[in-house]
Formats: sequence, structure tokens, C-alpha cells
Amino acid sequence: MASAAEQLAANMNMGSFAKATELHKRLLFTLGALLVYRIGTYVPIPGINSQAFLQFFQDPSGQRGILDMFNMFSGGAVERMAIFALNVAPYISASIIVQLMGTVYPPWEKLKKEGGESGRKQLNQYTRYLTVFLALAQSLGIAAGLNAQPGLVDNPGIFFLVSTVVTLTGGTMFLMWLGEQVTARGVGNGISLIIFAGIVAVLPSTIARMLGLAQQGQMSAFALFFIAVLAVVTVVFIVFMERAQRRLLIQYPKRQEGNRMAGGERSFLPLKVNTAGVIPPIFASSLLMLPTTVASLTANADLPGYLSWLPLVTAQLTHGQPLFMALYAALIIFFCFFYTSITFNPEDTAENLRKYGGFLPGIRPGKRTAEYLDYVLTRLTVIGAAYITAVCLLPEFMVAQMGNSLYFGGTSILIVVSVTMDTVAQIQSQLLAHQYEGLIKKAKLRGRGGRGAPTPVRR
Repeated sequence: MASAAEQLAANMNMGSFAKATELHKRLLFTLGALLVYRIGTYVPIPGINSQAFLQFFQDPSGQRGILDMFNMFSGGAVERMAIFALNVAPYISASIIVQLMGTVYPPWEKLKKEGGESGRKQLNQYTRYLTVFLALAQSLGIAAGLNAQPGLVDNPGIFFLVSTVVTLTGGTMFLMWLGEQVTARGVGNGISLIIFAGIVAVLPSTIARMLGLAQQGQMSAFALFFIAVLAVVTVVFIVFMERAQRRLLIQYPKRQEGNRMAGGERSFLPLKVNTAGVIPPIFASSLLMLPTTVASLTANADLPGYLSWLPLVTAQLTHGQPLFMALYAALIIFFCFFYTSITFNPEDTAENLRKYGGFLPGIRPGKRTAEYLDYVLTRLTVIGAAYITAVCLLPEFMVAQMGNSLYFGGTSILIVVSVTMDTVAQIQSQLLAHQYEGLIKKAKLRGRGGRGAPTPVRR
């Protein structure tokens, strides 16, 4: 027998969607916010020579390293040096730093565990302050780099430095505010949707480039079909793994309450296969691309003798190279275990279960439960790390065989699929809530009508 929630979920269709006016407003607000973001990626910063910078950025002989990844995440805003070139990268970095500090810095750890809603707001405020600091530092570095390159700036000098720092920092703060507004008044996580919109904006040009290569005879029809099938299989595999979880049975003992017995319920503790999410490949990509970025910025400089090996190493740390893929896989696996150990603490979970009287059947509460949770989580993390590594290395193998023209990172695919799943889940929850409200209103109307209406006489 299906539950009431399952029956409501089965009855969701286009008719129920058409009646959900509140959901329509949220969707329109979200689309409007993303449209504002996309318009901002085409507005260049003051004083930049857009054409000269685009030619400099798209120079096929140069390796731009981490700038390529930022350009993909920002939907091409970096290659146009737009006001949103920094995107929400400083905010993401600040969020990760605050989250990590919340596990090692006692005052923040106390705010996180015991502060409740006020503690969460305080940590969010610290995240905003740190975002401003990181945005100022990154925008100052970008402004100094642009100011030193001849031909990229119309009037180099102190005014260009100040205006660029203010513009890029203001753009990041506006996107942070816009993301928070989408989270509160729209559908889905606003920051994730902004990154999602930037990645999806690059997808049509990638597909057009593939079709152009096939039309010119540089790619066979079979290779194009194989890539399309591989993309569909990869998306299905990601959806399956992102939804996969290990459910541990939690038993609560029965207790006497007056003249009756209460308790004895059962619940489940879900442990996701991929607890770390998309953080490991982002960290791994950033670290591997830093040497290439430094090499590109110092390409015209005279390196001392002890740094003569730097160009040789950076040449191997490019997409599709064996050294890059080996280090990429090792860093992904390391960050999967590291970030999982930060976000999930088996000892705290076991202690919370013990406080509320819950226990795992056949396992003693306390230390034994923590050891068992760590045992299960370690094996799940092995599977999750292997899954993320496989998804991220698949595009690298394609680059090694077909070249950089077909590159679309595994991190981007993970982000697009994960954000899509989360947004669809929130839309479904909104529809479910709308149906519940409709049922409650009908019940109230029937109750009012039943009290005042005469009882029918049977004949």
C-alpha cells in the first residue's frame, strides 16, 4: 500500500505544475537572475582592450593553465575580461576555508555545533568577509598582470589598477548577493546555478566545434556517434552514482510512558557513496594548473639557471599528458578521503545516536559504533573516489587521442549533472508542498460545509 506522499508524487503532472503559481514566480525569478548574470559576462572592465586581450587569450601557442578552467566556469567571462571574470570563485574558496576552520578552530567549531541558527549566520558573515578579502587579492593580481602586458590596456597606470580592482571585486560581491537571492526567492542553490549557467553557456560552442570538425572531414561520423553515446552513458552513470547510498538501520528502544509503551521505531542513516561531491576534482585541477599558469605569466622573463627545468615540467602538466593524468588521479583520491574526513565525523555521529537512544543492531553504542561507521565510510569513499577519478580521466583520454579541441572537463560534467538533479528535486518538493496545501484547503472547506449543511435523509 503506497503512502500518502507517494500517491501525491505519483499524481504530479503538467496540470499540477500549471496550478503552482508560487513555483512559477520562483522559476521566473531564477531565470531572470541567470539572465542578468549572462549579460554581465559580456560587459568588459573599464580600460581593457577587448580585441587585443581576446587574441592574447586565444593564442594557440600558449598554455593558460588555471585561467582556462576559470573561463569555462564563468561562461567565457575571462576571455572577454568582463566584470564577472572572477565569478563566484572567491566565495567558493572562502566557504571551503570556513568549513575547514570549523573543524580545527575551537571557537568556530563551537559556533558550528552549538550556535544553532545564530551560529550559522555568524559563520556566513565570516564567509562574506573572507570573500571580500580573496576577491581583492585576486583582482589586484589580475590588474597588475594586465597593467604589465603591453597593448592590453588603453591607459595603464594607477587609475586602471584601482578601477579594475573595484570592478572585479564588486562583480564578485554582486554575484554572491544574487546567488543568495536565488536561494531564498528562487529554485535551487543560487551559487551552484550561477556556475551551472557558466558551464552550460560553453556547451553549444563545443558541440558546434565537433560538428564543424565532422563536416570538414577531420572527424569521422562513427567517432561523433561514439562521443554522443559516451556522453549519454556518462551522464546516466553519474546520476546512478550520485543517488547511490548505503542505508544503515537505526533502532530506537521501547520505553514506558504512563500506561502505554512508546518508541521502538526504526530509521535509516544514509551514507552517500560520493560524500565529497565535486570538491576533490576542483582542488586537484587548481593545484595541477598552477605551475602552467605561473609559466604562462613568466614566459617572457629570463629564468635563473636553477629554474630551467620549469618549462619542461609544465609541458608535461597539460591535458592529455601521462604525468598530468597520474597526478590528477592521485590528487582526486587524496582530496576525496581528506574532504570526507572533514565533513563526516563518525565519533560525533555515534555520540549523537547514543544521546537519543539509537543504536545499530548488533553493535554496541559509543566507540564500537564509531569504528563501524568509519569502516563503512572508508569503503564507500574508495568506491566514490574511483568513480570520480574515472569520470574526470575519461575526457583526458579523449584529449590524448583527439586533441584539445574536444575538451570538456569531467569536473564540469559532474557539476552540471549534480546541480540539475538538485534543482529538479527542489521543483518536485515545491509541487508536493503545493498539493499538500490544496488538500488542506479542500479539507477545511468540506469541514465548514459539513457543519452547516443539513444531514441528508435516506429513503
